[in-house]
Amino acid sequence: MPKVDRTDELFRRISLQDDEEAFRLLFYDFFAPLCVFAHRYIDEPESCEDIVQETFYRIWKNRKSLCIDTSARNLLLTSVRNSCLDWLRHRATEMRWSESMQDRVEEAYTQELYTTVELEHLLNVALSKLPEAVASTFRRNRFDGKTYAEIAEEKQLSVKTIEAYMMKALKFLRSELRDYLPFLMLFLY
Repeated sequence: MPKVDRTDELFRRISLQDDEEAFRLLFYDFFAPLCVFAHRYIDEPESCEDIVQETFYRIWKNRKSLCIDTSARNLLLTSVRNSCLDWLRHRATEMRWSESMQDRVEEAYTQELYTTVELEHLLNVALSKLPEAVASTFRRNRFDGKTYAEIAEEKQLSVKTIEAYMMKALKFLRSELRDYLPFLMLFLY
């Protein structure tokens, strides 16, 4: 009769008898060595411990359907190695995704800055095409935050005249900067 390895015997007791004591012994016998083994693949000790704990959890959870082709030790080593490789693949995917998102954020930020600078330039060019009284009324209202009444008082004009100047300026800018209208609305308000 061939000699039965202690590890194989523990696995047999776990799978056939739901023996918690056998599982506890298996865990204490192999947890530390499997963590050292996992550390060959992964430099983070906490991740190694998590992987080994997850391996033992899966063994207990699937104890009734375990199929041990070679030896219980081999099953443990293969399970931990495969989990480490999965973890590394997952980490590499996360890193690629993170780098991709960082590139997208930087690109969007650069475009946003360019768009704001470009919009400011286009707005100034468009305002220079308006009569000075209309352009200065627009600037005082939108850039300086002055009310129509305050502008009317400064310019010694009626509020209705200031309203007319603003309507003229906005109509002109809507037409002149129609391609930038969504940005213009954000920029002006």
